[in-house]
Amino acid sequence: MGAANLNLNRIVAAIVAIVTFSLPALAQETRLDGLFAQLSQAEAPEARKIAAEIELELSRSGSPAMDLLLRRGEDAIEAGDLAAAVEHLSAAIDHAPDFAEAWHLRSVAFFRQERYGLALHDIERALAIEPRHFNVIYGLGVLLKELGQPDLAEEAFSRALAIHPHHEDVTKARESVARDLGGADL
Repeated sequence: MGAANLNLNRIVAAIVAIVTFSLPALAQETRLDGLFAQLSQAEAPEARKIAAEIELELSRSGSPAMDLLLRRGEDAIEAGDLAAAVEHLSAAIDHAPDFAEAWHLRSVAFFRQERYGLALHDIERALAIEPRHFNVIYGLGVLLKELGQPDLAEEAFSRALAIHPHHEDVTKARESVARDLGGADL
């Protein structure tokens, strides 16, 4: 009876640990689901606020150390130190491979280094983790335009606008590509 109770205690402890550590992730996903649903229906001023909340949620890995690496990578991109950005973001990805925002920002650093294959790979990984990440989809459109694929770029911009209809940068980029393709302004 003692061994059975010991095993049962271990199983219960394991289940409690799984549930405890899963709840924050489930809460974030539920919050993100709600925010994305609101974003697609919001008017422009409210959409900007909702988009900022989504971006904030996406920048949280659940680990203070990974969040710090993300901030350092972002700061390095802003300072133009792309090599340092790649190092910080690679470290975050190594330790938190499901952190979509780290993949996204590293794709930005690779793009600015004109390492387009690596940027495309990171975009693919970020979208596999969070397919609604409108900034990643926008980045995909920018990359495709740079690679001389305006039809695909316009498709990416349209997809981003379906998620965030009031994203000003995406709207401008889509209009630019449409003009390049000889179409009317959208």
